[in-house]
Amino acid sequence: MACAHDEATLLRALNANLPPAVRVFDVRVMPDDFHARFSATGKTYEYRIWNGLAVPPVLRLYTWHVPQPLDVAAMRRAADAIPGEHDFAAFQGAGGMTHTSVRRVQSARWLTAADGSLVFEVAGEGFLRHMVRSLVGTLVEVGHRRRDPDDMARLIAARERSGAGRTAPAEGLFLVKVEYHIHRAS
Repeated sequence: MACAHDEATLLRALNANLPPAVRVFDVRVMPDDFHARFSATGKTYEYRIWNGLAVPPVLRLYTWHVPQPLDVAAMRRAADAIPGEHDFAAFQGAGGMTHTSVRRVQSARWLTAADGSLVFEVAGEGFLRHMVRSLVGTLVEVGHRRRDPDDMARLIAARERSGAGRTAPAEGLFLVKVEYHIHRAS
């Protein structure tokens, strides 16, 4: 389906009509068979945690406030078990509509942001419903020393949701990148 407007005009029109909290930075005309979700070949998520007694007001809507101290080194060791192709059934939320819970994760790591937040960054070909939040909830249990860092590999192998930790709140989760390997329409 051909578009009557050029990409620059579409970009301006979208930003003029979207709420201020949503911005479009790039517009591309794609082939008719393109699907924003199913054509994606990779995604990167970040999950942010404020680990301190008082969360800065500007961050309160965008982080999970965990006031108790966390053993971040243990959380990093536990996260090392996540990359690779695994059956992540233990970290799948109810209501998922997939035919398999096997996913390939390229990287999973904990970083410290410039604002002091702890950031769990995970990249993969695709993710299950609530998978990232379930991973984070389990990793925080490791950080609270309620689980051993080696438990993560055992949980993945067991494929039982009841063995994993709670699902972290939605506020800290951000989809930061979606990758596509397709050719532009002419």
